[in-house]
Amino acid sequence: MRRPVSVAPPKGKLGVLTPGMGAVSTTFMAGVELVRRGHAVPVGSLTQLGTIRLGKRTDGRTPQIKDFVQLAKLDDIVFGGWDVFSDDAYQAAAKAGVLEAKDLAKAEKFLKGIKPMKAVFDQSYVKNLHGTHVKKGKTKFELAEQLREDIRNFKKKNKLDRLVMVWCGSTEVFLKAEDVHKSLASFEKGMKANHPAIAPSMLYAYAAISEGVPFANGAPNLTVDIPALEEYAKAKNVAIGGKDFKTGQTLLKTVLAPAFKARMLGLNGWFSTNILGNRDGEVLDDPGSFKTKEESKLGALEYILQPALYPDLYGKIHHKVRINYYPPRGDNKEGWDNIDIFGWLGYPMQIKVDFLCRDSILAAPIVLDLALFFDLAQRAGMRGIQEWLSFYFKSPMCAKELYPEHDLFIQLMKLKNTLRWMMGEDLITHLGSEYYD
Repeated sequence: MRRPVSVAPPKGKLGVLTPGMGAVSTTFMAGVELVRRGHAVPVGSLTQLGTIRLGKRTDGRTPQIKDFVQLAKLDDIVFGGWDVFSDDAYQAAAKAGVLEAKDLAKAEKFLKGIKPMKAVFDQSYVKNLHGTHVKKGKTKFELAEQLREDIRNFKKKNKLDRLVMVWCGSTEVFLKAEDVHKSLASFEKGMKANHPAIAPSMLYAYAAISEGVPFANGAPNLTVDIPALEEYAKAKNVAIGGKDFKTGQTLLKTVLAPAFKARMLGLNGWFSTNILGNRDGEVLDDPGSFKTKEESKLGALEYILQPALYPDLYGKIHHKVRINYYPPRGDNKEGWDNIDIFGWLGYPMQIKVDFLCRDSILAAPIVLDLALFFDLAQRAGMRGIQEWLSFYFKSPMCAKELYPEHDLFIQLMKLKNTLRWMMGEDLITHLGSEYYD
């Protein structure tokens, strides 16, 4: 990818469209509104609170990221989306139960003004949801065209200059890439023939790319990570990426596993279980949707630890992941890990992690950062897969000849170096030899 000759300034309004207006997206919307009204601090957002070092450590140049690169301002964001239920954003947020009543009340009027468009939905792909606020069409191609019309109408109605789309919908059943996904021609033919391997999320991605809108996939579905849509995005000069927001348990895995590898500590097994009671938990109670999530959560360890290179340390890992739907817990997920490691002379040790996290509280700032960074990438002419944003995903997309990078610290270095590269600053290697010459 060539360095941008210039980055277009973020003039005017930015529309952020979220397929899915449930716990994650309404928490994101409410949070942004509270921040821009001065009622909250955007904790968890790299774009709002993060800094970036430029030049040598002795130079003292450490601006905030939002001042270093031209990001859209929070005041310029306009929200929209689709959902399988007709509840406005306030009703959806109240039902999700993520935010306390005192916080929700501060954004009530604002959230009530955000009403979802009818969603493209097929229960075959999300078996435990029963959508009532859904589009009708004879073919999937026709439904995709309806989504394109929604995008155009939303942009015109709100007088927007630019748009981004971040998938915040439920996890679909596990699908593997098939011939219908190999080219744009086969994909469009498949849509017209209602091919079962074309899921609703793919229609949203297709519609977004068709309208020149960057698309980020926040769920583990096979969506934009198929050859047809990857090539389409390149041809249309659209930024894409994903998949699956890296929030709780996997976030900690991508912190701890690099530490074990860095110190050459061995790993015998890693057992992970989750309990959660929100809509995501209900959806994942279906084996087909769980299979999709399981594949996403299992991949990180193998890529980080590289067992083929370190067979004595990581060649026989027993890695188990479980997700249990437990309604009383609501959105406050508990991720519990038992980690069996070994050290010098093979002596065993154990680590126990009990992360009592809040799923949507962790995901909301990710949605914000992805929206702003994908808009930046689009304005910089950075088309296709945005691997530099792997920092935010459990299953990062990358070029087909590469393996994905999962190590959180390498991902962060890649993200910041991309920003430096984009703006013509020297990359930072952390070598530091110049201080001792």
